[in-house]
Formats: sequence, C-alpha cells, structure tokens
Amino acid sequence: MIAPRDATGERPLAQLAPGERGRIARIDAEPAITRRLMELGLVPGTEVQMIRRAPLGDPLEVALRGLRLSLRRSEAGHIHVEPR
Repeated sequence: MIAPRDATGERPLAQLAPGERGRIARIDAEPAITRRLMELGLVPGTEVQMIRRAPLGDPLEVALRGLRLSLRRSEAGHIHVEPR
C-alpha cells in the first residue's frame, strides 16, 4: 500500500518503505523535539533512506550522511520528506 501524500507530495519519514529514499522537506514538531532531531543531522535538504523497521514497527533505522540512525516511529512522524 502506498502511503498518502499531502498536496506538496510530502509524507512522514515513518511512512517510507524499507529501501525507499527521500529528502527532508521540514520538521513539524515542538521546538525541543525539532532541535534534538536537527542536532542528530536531520535537517531540511538532507537525503535519507529507510533501512528497516523493527518487527513491531518501532524503532526505525535510517541512513543519512554516511551514518545509520535509529528513531522512534513517533519522532519519524514529525519529519516530512519528499520521496525520490
């Protein structure tokens, strides 16, 4: 099933399928969460790839800037990407 997109073609990072890539368009969260995610390297314009999900869907593993990062599904839901 293909995840829904908004009018700009963006969708939450948490909805990318394993192997799918995207470019971070924006982070839509409260300032403390946004700051933490950006400190981890998740800034607008960065290319990310969904690597895999844990068996129950949480956490998610993504690759960006030559590193692998695990995120909670709730955190990844605040990160909007433009799929590639």
